[in-house]
Amino acid sequence: MSSAADISLDASVAVAAFQQATELNRATPVRIGNVITLTADNAADVLVSADLHGNRRNFDAILALADLDRQPRRHLIMQEVCHGGPTYPDGGCMSHRMLEDVAKLKVRYPERFHFLLSNHELSELTDFPIMKSRKMLNVMFRLGMKAAYGEQADAVRAAAMEFIASCPLAARIGQTVFVSHSCPERSDADCIDAGVLARPYTKRDLCDGGAVFRTVWGRDFRSQNAAAFAKAVNAKCLIHGHEPCPMGYRIPNDRQIIIDCCSDQAYVALLPTDRELTHAQAVQCLKRLDT
Repeated sequence: MSSAADISLDASVAVAAFQQATELNRATPVRIGNVITLTADNAADVLVSADLHGNRRNFDAILALADLDRQPRRHLIMQEVCHGGPTYPDGGCMSHRMLEDVAKLKVRYPERFHFLLSNHELSELTDFPIMKSRKMLNVMFRLGMKAAYGEQADAVRAAAMEFIASCPLAARIGQTVFVSHSCPERSDADCIDAGVLARPYTKRDLCDGGAVFRTVWGRDFRSQNAAAFAKAVNAKCLIHGHEPCPMGYRIPNDRQIIIDCCSDQAYVALLPTDRELTHAQAVQCLKRLDT
């Protein structure tokens, strides 16, 4: 266990990183409303990753592949790091440290690193309960912060929640590819208000049934549903995370690509910006993550 002084120092570093990253999220030059907008004018290519859930090995492999220091016109998109991976002796989840590392990446690469809002981060922001393997993930996450920061845990959590609230909802790559954590269910019958892509999030947007909530929680892979959402966001190809993929990716229809980065078989997408990609061409941009 760290000493009180060490915990206080770590807490102040974490708070500062979250606060800086929050400001940078809101000031990202390529962000239009709640959408990161990438074209050949501001990016050569984009590495898109998905669910990590505390998987440090895959996190490090993604950073190595992105190689942002030596690829000055490459952008990196990450999503969903909370809930999973190693735990503290008392059972608290250590994935809060990966969320802190995400904030530090935003500080280090403010114009080229983008962390999309995902359902597990949203669950922390709104106290929406998530249970897996008979364990309450939200409780484990709080226990992890308490183990790391002691009496300073509430201050770190408050800063972390501000960071999550500032994250973009989606990314647009060229005029054809739209990246979001998932696709709203029943979009062919009741599509979300696409205005959420441009306006500040409201409490209603974030709560169960709201536009943001539906965008990060959906698991409706019908081709009709994907086509309706693609039309609503003016895209031809949709790239998501959210769904576990034993092969590392899944192609459920001719609109969607699902990628998964939290297991040994992990895939990412490295997409060029110098041409408008079809769904089939985007599939060819999938890469197995070398760990």
